[in-house]
Amino acid sequence: MAKLYFRHGTVGSAKTLNLLAVAHNYRQQGKDVFLIKPRLDVRFGEGEIKSRAGLEMKADILVDDSTRLLEENFKGVSCLLVDEAQFLSARIIEELRTISSEQGIPVICYGLRTDFRSHLFEGSKRLLELADSIEEVKATCHFCNRKSILNLKHVNGQAVLDGPSVQLGAEESFFPACYTCYKGQVAKSSSLEDTPQDSTKSHSEECAPECAHGGQP
Repeated sequence: MAKLYFRHGTVGSAKTLNLLAVAHNYRQQGKDVFLIKPRLDVRFGEGEIKSRAGLEMKADILVDDSTRLLEENFKGVSCLLVDEAQFLSARIIEELRTISSEQGIPVICYGLRTDFRSHLFEGSKRLLELADSIEEVKATCHFCNRKSILNLKHVNGQAVLDGPSVQLGAEESFFPACYTCYKGQVAKSSSLEDTPQDSTKSHSEECAPECAHGGQP
């Protein structure tokens, strides 16, 4: 039986580069491979799958809530490769599971495991539940040399835990982080937010009322 694979990693772990390399290898052998991505991902143009290294290929299928993969004709296809799988619905993941098991086509999904709040994406959660093989695409923490396991979001140079989970086209705002650095960055930002607004006032500004009365109350 063909397998459903989930290859997950943090931002910047070369997941898409890995996908494109696998597609290239299949095609070098004269085998047909289908590339699938969420329709909402238009960072590099609709239908483009592009790695940070600059390599790119055209997607064969763009997926949204109306997509019915079980109605597609995959006869003769050797493998399905799915980019940004975390954005897929649980139903789409279940259809990919059915295709791999009933049509005998390997399905390899690449994506993030969790969002910047450390919560599972819908697609990733279902993949962790259904995949035959779960593999980590490893990367190092942006702030140290430990392995990254979380995705940290920065706004104006500070870690944040609010805002939408899906924020395409803002890769520069996200960093791979180990757990220790993730917690440290969030705590640092929280402490800055808790600093009183008047803490930066000069001594002369703070004592101005008293100085106006010659130091008397």
